[in-house]
Amino acid sequence: MPYVLHSFLLVSNFPCSLKAFPSNLKTMSSQDNGSPEFPTWPEFKLPDLLSTDTIRQVHATIENEWDPLQRSACQTAAGRALWNHVIHDPLADILAGESYLKNLHEKIKKDCVNKAREISGVILAVRTLWFDSKLEAALHSFNNGEAQVVLLGAGMDARAYRLSCLKESNVFEVDFPDLLQIKATLLQAAMDSTNGHPCLTMTAKSITRVAADIRSNDWLEKLQTSGFVPEKNTVWVLEGILYYLTHSEATQVLETIADKCSLTQTVLLADFMNKPSISLSNSIFHFYSDWPDHLLPSLGFSHVKLSQIGDPDAHFGLMHDPSNLFNKLRSLPRSVHTHPDDGTPCCRLYLVEASGSPNQTIP
Repeated sequence: MPYVLHSFLLVSNFPCSLKAFPSNLKTMSSQDNGSPEFPTWPEFKLPDLLSTDTIRQVHATIENEWDPLQRSACQTAAGRALWNHVIHDPLADILAGESYLKNLHEKIKKDCVNKAREISGVILAVRTLWFDSKLEAALHSFNNGEAQVVLLGAGMDARAYRLSCLKESNVFEVDFPDLLQIKATLLQAAMDSTNGHPCLTMTAKSITRVAADIRSNDWLEKLQTSGFVPEKNTVWVLEGILYYLTHSEATQVLETIADKCSLTQTVLLADFMNKPSISLSNSIFHFYSDWPDHLLPSLGFSHVKLSQIGDPDAHFGLMHDPSNLFNKLRSLPRSVHTHPDDGTPCCRLYLVEASGSPNQTIP
């Protein structure tokens, strides 16, 4: 069965031989269950803060009023919370909510019982770590260290509270007004909590939340009104958002960012799906690019580096089996859309870093 792409970062529905067990997992011995040793996921304990009336009411609003795009922010947070042993996001559980945490944890437990070779959420973990590492490298590449970081479609992202590399950066989170309001309420509850939840400490120099829909034509104006300086070195983070847009909307966003290359050092970090990924019958996605490393230079970026899940900079020790599905896909030309062995779609996720600056030379 091919990937179910609208949830592929959290749950995989195709056979693969990916081994992604973190080092701190316990093992069941043959004496325990009569079978060879197999890693088991640590039991997950919901934080007490999730049981408070305020948090329950907030997450009830999310369940009852948010659309699938908005709710995907909580699903992503749940993935980060359940993979917290590698991502280290102290706020992910509160931002995810009880239902999404329990749902994913049940899938993880089932994976362990069934001795699945891929644990649900591993791709989201790899994607998150790739963005973290590339963001840190981009900030270090700026000579004076001070920069702006713009997260478009920020969702329940908590990098401003967990990444020390942001200490000299002004962070802007752009998303729907109601999502940002809910997020602020959850963060305030965590800040006020006496229920033993980790103390909320901002690691970024500053954080500004900008209520805007990037599908509209006024999001950049709203960003600038909120203090964004176009002439200042900037890293743009578009994680898990482009494929929800139409082709015209996504192109407009990318062109807007590319235009800033003529003003200052500009870095774009984004993930792209290929055409088979958005062409499945149950797909809710629209925008795709089979060749983002060709698309971005045509828009104005001078340097583009593309990675796929499983590449040396996109596995983080979570993928040990050389015969896993991602390596099989990487061994095929990217122009191949149907796997020659079984006829399934070659659904790929591209992790792309692009940059540009004044006086650049476009290849």
